[in-house]
Amino acid sequence: MPCRAAGDWQRSRDGGRESRVEKSRVARRLGFLHTPAVPQTAPPPNRIPWPPLIFIGAGAVAFALGRVAPAPEWLDIDVVEALGWGVMVLGLGLDVTAVVTLMLHEANVLPNRPATRLVTTGVYAWSRNPIYLGNALLLTGAGLAFCNMWFLLAAAIAVFATLRLAVLREERHLAARFGAAWEDYRSRTGRWFGRWSED
Repeated sequence: MPCRAAGDWQRSRDGGRESRVEKSRVARRLGFLHTPAVPQTAPPPNRIPWPPLIFIGAGAVAFALGRVAPAPEWLDIDVVEALGWGVMVLGLGLDVTAVVTLMLHEANVLPNRPATRLVTTGVYAWSRNPIYLGNALLLTGAGLAFCNMWFLLAAAIAVFATLRLAVLREERHLAARFGAAWEDYRSRTGRWFGRWSED
């Protein structure tokens, strides 16, 4: 019986390994794994996940200030409100799409963990930081949709703080881990938005 149990365990382990290999092959055929994974040996760009803390904190402060010092009523215009909701939907869609793209590439999503894969396709072909861009659009849209101009100021401050505390450090981290591949990507895709010819 022990020999049979050991054999069953070995076959189960081999089957699991084959399943993972097959999944990776399928992902590569679909174009999800176009760059090799990098072991998490280098230190992370940050110990603290600054971006979500910054954007959530900025939104909370803007909401509180809006209750204390609301915008004039004449700024409450239906067209502006509708535009704000549209911008919020765009920002949320960009956030979700960016996260799903990372997951499909089996890349790390958390900003305080080392990068495991350089993703350059999908929304990442148009922005090197689509999640942070989506967060900024969410705050901006909230300012228009809820007639709270504090959200507009919060969005600007949050973008600046994220740039200083996260983006610049992440760029140095990516340069160290991916070298020429990162430099090529950086030369073709804007930090926030934009795409240039590879020629």
